[in-house]
Amino acid sequence: MPLALLALAIGAFGIGTTEFVTSGLLPEVADEFGVSIPTAGYLTTGYALGVVVGAPVLAIIGSRVSRKRMLMALMGLFVAGNALSAAAPVFGVMLAGRIVASLAHGAFFGIGAIVAAGLVAPQKKAGAIAMMFTGLTVANVIGVPLGTLVGQSVGWRVTFSLIAGLGVLAVLGVAALVPQQGRPERTRISGELAAFRNPQVLLAMAMTVLGFGGVFTMSTYLAPMMTDVTGYASSSVTWLLVLFGLGMVVGNLVGGRYADRALMPMLFTGLGGLAVLLALLPLTAHSKIAAAVSIPLVGAFGFATVPPLQKRVLDQTADAPTLASAVNIGAFNLGNAIAAWLGGIVISAGFGYTAPTWVGAAMAGTALLLALLSASLERRTDRVGRIVAGRPVTASSSEAGTQTVAAGH
Repeated sequence: MPLALLALAIGAFGIGTTEFVTSGLLPEVADEFGVSIPTAGYLTTGYALGVVVGAPVLAIIGSRVSRKRMLMALMGLFVAGNALSAAAPVFGVMLAGRIVASLAHGAFFGIGAIVAAGLVAPQKKAGAIAMMFTGLTVANVIGVPLGTLVGQSVGWRVTFSLIAGLGVLAVLGVAALVPQQGRPERTRISGELAAFRNPQVLLAMAMTVLGFGGVFTMSTYLAPMMTDVTGYASSSVTWLLVLFGLGMVVGNLVGGRYADRALMPMLFTGLGGLAVLLALLPLTAHSKIAAAVSIPLVGAFGFATVPPLQKRVLDQTADAPTLASAVNIGAFNLGNAIAAWLGGIVISAGFGYTAPTWVGAAMAGTALLLALLSASLERRTDRVGRIVAGRPVTASSSEAGTQTVAAGH
């Protein structure tokens, strides 16, 4: 793998750390600014909304400059946002800093995925995308716990200052290691928007929202589930989150490796396994051992869908991929928000802390049905194309799908 992927992974590590570290530092932030915990929670909500809004806007801007320059500019925005949060005199300024930092999130991953895929041979694209996303998954294993520890020990402002430093390192890495790819061919906004008329693109994004949302029905309410249902002490939640993060790392790498060989089968496996695990979690949550095994497996099967879904979008939007790629990153965050909201509804309705995972199982199961529909439509299109071209339809449906993936179409 090219060394340039390391620079992209460092940026992803910083973004992943700043996205999730506030959850562990809400009490400290609330105390310093004299606000309630729910009010401090706006730091997470504001970040998520910033990702959804910033992804398409900055992706459109990025379609008019070189991708390397845009990646450096996005990380500069990330540095400015985290530095503003670290120095914020009042809560409103910190919230503004969080939103500024979040604007870079979707566009960085969206454009970064295009750059990563362009650095390697066609049959290795998903693996390259996975290497970039490894930075995000490792952030949940190392960055978030370490950032929380630093924030609780010497102050949350130090945590955000260090994250800003990671952004500076990423800027330098991109400048030194990512090759110039020239300015993308000038594409009108209408051309970028045209990608959303492709049913396969819309199906892939719906799978992203539902599949990844299923993961967050568990992770959002993991702490109360493990303490109130499973019987773990509050101090055990940290290492359970580390297990979850390790599962994410493994799943991401496996998903990237096998998506390059058979994209849709990898997607079926990830979504199907995720749906089953989430459906069983209300049972396994009553055993400490079973819960400790289930948590990393949910992370693994969930993140095994990330590289194939992102590559799926790129494959279907080869002529104008920037906006669609970034919007698909926003779709991950939209899935997170929907999952947290639906999980809160079923808990408030009195169904208990394990009930959100049933919602997650339904979301992942629906995503699997959409994946099957997508594959069916692709096989039908391929068959019609062969007939129109006057070629005999000799390959089986599954072989045709595999050939399509291998060809990068």
